[in-house]
Amino acid sequence: MDRFKPKATIMDDGAMRRAVTRIAHEILEHNEGAEGLGIVGIVSRGVPLAEILSMQIGEIEGYRPPVGQLDISFYRDDIARSIAPVLHATSIPFDIDNRDVVLVDDVLYTGRTVRSALDALMDLGRPKTVQLAVMIDRGHRELPIRADYVGKNVPSSHNEDVRVHIKDLDGDNSVTIWEHNATRNV
Repeated sequence: MDRFKPKATIMDDGAMRRAVTRIAHEILEHNEGAEGLGIVGIVSRGVPLAEILSMQIGEIEGYRPPVGQLDISFYRDDIARSIAPVLHATSIPFDIDNRDVVLVDDVLYTGRTVRSALDALMDLGRPKTVQLAVMIDRGHRELPIRADYVGKNVPSSHNEDVRVHIKDLDGDNSVTIWEHNATRNV
């Protein structure tokens, strides 16, 4: 049983598409085009978002940056708490050395996932720059990490969960807030 129950939908399909389009334009402006870019999605929801972002950049610029996926399972600082972490393949089909890499994730919260991703990425090479794009920034940082590109800032409490739904995985594109399900046995 889920410990959370749905509270509100804060982004629908249209809002997510507009956010990705805006982020794509911001990335192109900041990097003066798409040449030399590589997009890397953090497993799991960052991967389809990275693909969508690369396609949008390709539509705007006429050049689609290559996309990779990064598994951070063994880089997490909470791995000792997991009995058996779920492993996914890291697949980055381009050289990250001296390349501008845009790291993509669905939700930025404490910053621990991004820290793990940076460690994993640096084990693979030395990018020219690493930029961070997220669909949602919740705040509540525990580490000094901030996103360069944000779809939406969503102030939320620690008792809430923010979930990004991707059509290919979940049946729809949306962002929802869930609140802790405080049901009691009577």
